[in-house]
Order: sequence, then structure tokens, then C-alpha cells
Amino acid sequence: MKRVISAMLTTAVSVSLIASTAVPALAKDNLILGTGGTTGTYYAIGGVMATVLNGVLEESELTVTSTGASKANIQMIDDGDADLATVQNDVMYYAYTGTDLFASEGAYESFSAIAGLYDETVQIVTCDSSIATVADLAGKTVSVGDAGSGVEFNAKQILEAYDLSFDDISVVNASFGDSAESLKDGKIDAAFVVAGAPTTAVVDLATVKDVSIVQLDEEHIAKLQDKYSFYTETVIPANTYTGVEEDAMTVSVRATLIVATDISEDAVYELTKDLFEYKDELAAGHDKFSLLNLEDAVKGIEVPFHPGAAKYYAEQGIEVQ
Repeated sequence: MKRVISAMLTTAVSVSLIASTAVPALAKDNLILGTGGTTGTYYAIGGVMATVLNGVLEESELTVTSTGASKANIQMIDDGDADLATVQNDVMYYAYTGTDLFASEGAYESFSAIAGLYDETVQIVTCDSSIATVADLAGKTVSVGDAGSGVEFNAKQILEAYDLSFDDISVVNASFGDSAESLKDGKIDAAFVVAGAPTTAVVDLATVKDVSIVQLDEEHIAKLQDKYSFYTETVIPANTYTGVEEDAMTVSVRATLIVATDISEDAVYELTKDLFEYKDELAAGHDKFSLLNLEDAVKGIEVPFHPGAAKYYAEQGIEVQ
């Protein structure tokens, strides 16, 4: 009996020693996710990603930070102040090629793509019934977004497809909210708004003024895409805005999730996989995630995908660069 008790005690001590010297579980990588302003969509969807995915990710966890959005996010990744970020795919292209917004800085190659999340639609809004096409903007006073913004470059590129330039219009630089107020007061004739539709500023405008969306035609969309492949053809459905009773054809850029290229393949693979596998839970937190799908996630992206993301897409039968 003494031998049995002694053996039991020895076993207990051995188990205790093993437990006390066991290697602790590896800590998760803390990935900083750059978004946008605290009232914007980027910040909101970042918060939902952290809330949903931190409960299932094993390789990493997400910490959301408010930023100056697309351009600032790319600079933060390059500086090591962020690991992930949400950006417009056109701004991402400018950074990777060192053009337009990044012409003075040169190319950035410290980031890779994970997925296109949802469309940010080019909406040319007017309250002037004489403006039916982009060509009709000639000689008009037009808001083209904030100076130096991605919206301003979108406006330049679309006008260019119609053989117009800023010299052919009276340019106003203004935010979406200020543009809507100016349209309401008749101070401008049209405004470029690049955002998910419906856009709050336009929704509010349509409650007090008759608005219309200036359409792009197939010929000019093709011309635009030949030069700028990050644009995708988009239809704004009828009744998106009060009084707009017909579909409007236009183009979109894509809100895209990017990552520092030096983040591990395993961490990015898991994040990409969980982004799609927990789509329903993400969509319950923000309806923009209801637009996430595998086919659209790789459209309009002209920079390399991270190897971890590419591995997941390959498993789904989708080859990416």
C-alpha cells in the first residue's frame, strides 16, 4: 500500500513539474489596422473586423487605429506604424507605381493586397437637368473633391476619357458635404462624389432638391479602363436616391484591404480565410461586408497579392498575381 501511495505521489509531483516547465502558448502577433476618420466607413468596418475576427484568429489579433485614410495608410505601412490598412485601389495603384498622388515621392513596394472589399462608386451628382452626360460638364462649375484627393484624380481621369480637362470647367475643391450644400444653393452645377452608394450627403440633398446622376456610356468606360484598369463598371440602382427612378451606369474603385509584405504567410492566410468564412458575422456588424465575394475580391487590383492571400485564393481555384 505504501508503494502505491508513494508511486501516486511521485506521479503527481512529476506531472506538476512538467506543467510548471511546459512551454507557454505562443503570443499572437498584434497587427495594427489603419482605417480612416472615426466617422467614416473605413473606421467602422475596421472595428467590425476586430470584433469578429479577434475571437477566431490564432496567429494574430487586430488593433484598429484612426488615420487620414488611403494615402496616409500606405505611408504608415511603409514607416512600420501599421501592418494592415483599408485603401482605395486607385490610390494603392498610384503608390505602387509612383504616379499621380505619389509622383513626388516615388513608388512604394512595402505592401501587398489581401482583398477588394466593396465598391466606392463614382457618382457625378447634379441638380441641373441640362447636364445629361459628362460632355455637358464643359463650361460648368464642378466640385472635384478635396485638393489632392483621390476624388480629384478620378474626376481628371473621367473628364480625360471625354476629351475634357480641368481647363474646360470651373474647378471647385470641396468635401462631399460642402458640395451638397453648394448644389442645394446653386453655387455649383455638379459634383464628383466617390463613395459607397447611397452616400449620406447625396441622400440628404435629394430630400430637398431634384437630383440626377450623370451616367457614363459603355464606349467611354472602355476608354477609361484601357488606361486605368483599376476601374470597374458599376450600376447605381434606380431609387438609390429619392426621385432618381432609373439605373445609372458609372464606374467604381474598390475599397481594398492591404498588408505589409513582411507579415508572415501563415498570419495573412488565416486572416484571408477567416474574412470569407466569417462573412455572415461580419455583415451582421456592417452591411458593406455583405458585398464581399471571392470573384470581386480580386478585381481591379493591379499590385501583387500577399503570398498568404494568394495561397487561400489558389485553394478556391482563383489565381492571382
